[in-house]
Amino acid sequence: MTVVTKAVSYEADDLACEAYVAWEDAGQGPRPGVLVSPTVMGRSTFEEDKARRLAELGYVGFAIDIYGRAERPESMGAARPLMDALNADRRLLQVRMAAALAALRRLPQVDESRTAAIGYCFGGKCVLDLARTGADIAGVASFHGLFEAPPFPTAARIGAKVLALHGWDDPLAPPDKVLSLAEELTAAGADWQLHAYGHTAHGFTNPARETMYRPDADRRSWRALRNFLDELFD
Repeated sequence: MTVVTKAVSYEADDLACEAYVAWEDAGQGPRPGVLVSPTVMGRSTFEEDKARRLAELGYVGFAIDIYGRAERPESMGAARPLMDALNADRRLLQVRMAAALAALRRLPQVDESRTAAIGYCFGGKCVLDLARTGADIAGVASFHGLFEAPPFPTAARIGAKVLALHGWDDPLAPPDKVLSLAEELTAAGADWQLHAYGHTAHGFTNPARETMYRPDADRRSWRALRNFLDELFD
């Protein structure tokens, strides 16, 4: 079997976007699709690798474009204002996530009734916000994500299953933020679970972040994701 990749253009509220899509060219019919929402740096080789790994598991991996095709930040200094703008306008963030989900569902390789989303760091916040809209999606998984709820009412009920994969020592999501997320998801009736990894801080899945990377937490969290997707789609 061969993993096929291609760029797919789509629009999010008139913003031109370009996703990276990967799937196994095995002649099978439509299969589950999984969004991959990026870190503060936007879509990069990191997210594209996750899309290919998902393809190897039998899914269609769809690494989304959260900032638009015209914005490809190459430094944290260039990326942070783009992230800050979406943090300041969470409704716009949710619009862009909904547009990416709609684009995923339009792909002929995807079973539109079976979709999920995963996200890393800022992307973890993005997929949680997608769930908070009440989107018709099977589940979302946040890797070392950010947990703050939007400053406005969200869906009274969250139908998506939620998996949070969290470094317990993450300074961006300390225990009080974790507790707030648990209370929020419980109040919304979500089926949620939290995996917390000890002696682990932010960015633990990224080998390029040498001081943060934790191989055991990376391996365990990917296994937890595989189990989660199996539960959603088997």
